[in-house]
Amino acid sequence: MTRAIDTGTDDLQAHVEGHLGVITFNRPDRRNALSEAMYGGIDAALADMAADREVRAVMMTGAGGAFCAGGDVKAMNESHVTGTPRAGRSTDPESNIAHLRANQRAVSLAIHQFRKPVIAALPGAAAGAGFSIALAADIRLAAERALLVTAFANVGASGDFGGSWFLTQLVGPAKAKELYFTSPRLTAAQGHELGLVNHVLPDDNFERAALDWCHDLASRAPIAMGYMKENLNRAITSDLATALDAEAVAMTRSMSTADHREAAAAFVEKRSPNFIGE
Repeated sequence: MTRAIDTGTDDLQAHVEGHLGVITFNRPDRRNALSEAMYGGIDAALADMAADREVRAVMMTGAGGAFCAGGDVKAMNESHVTGTPRAGRSTDPESNIAHLRANQRAVSLAIHQFRKPVIAALPGAAAGAGFSIALAADIRLAAERALLVTAFANVGASGDFGGSWFLTQLVGPAKAKELYFTSPRLTAAQGHELGLVNHVLPDDNFERAALDWCHDLASRAPIAMGYMKENLNRAITSDLATALDAEAVAMTRSMSTADHREAAAAFVEKRSPNFIGE
């Protein structure tokens, strides 16, 4: 059963199928470059999926063969040529800083802190802010043809949407600096070797393979996965004592659920568990 979500814009589509929420960047004519409407659309989609107990995982992807090209450079150039601020921008730097901060929190921070696993499925290029958003996800699946590029150095910009933070966590500061300063075009295989991509899937039927992978993840115990994500996110910045204390709370709570009792029974009975999220 599929349920459509009203994101308020055609630039971003969202729906729920079974236990999986799907968010799709939908500007294929511009390789899914970010538009102002997309930020509100992501906020609306995530809010809906957070409230829906049937949704246990979220897949983010792009239409037309790309994931997301990041900022709309064509629109940036038009703005420079005409001297007219782009949509959502003003001539006041402080207003633009506040605006970008809000958008970054509504997208990258929201994905990182989202209670349920978020998977970025990359059918093609993820560049600039699009790459940053993919890095904000918990897991990345990439088609063989996908390309990953920080891109900011190529347009004389420093970077946004948390790419510098996420990349440093994944590959370390020295490699992250190299990827930002030189902006190489990484293949999916190279991204996998660096630990940026979890799985590389064949180009043929990539969407179906990615959906199947995400549906399998969404079939697992949702309460336990929520606590796992909190624990693993906390591990990035906390000390061991804090992590241990939090694990004790999460472990006790997750083992008091009906899902844990079902999993224990299924293990003894040598069958697959049927998780209900309780």
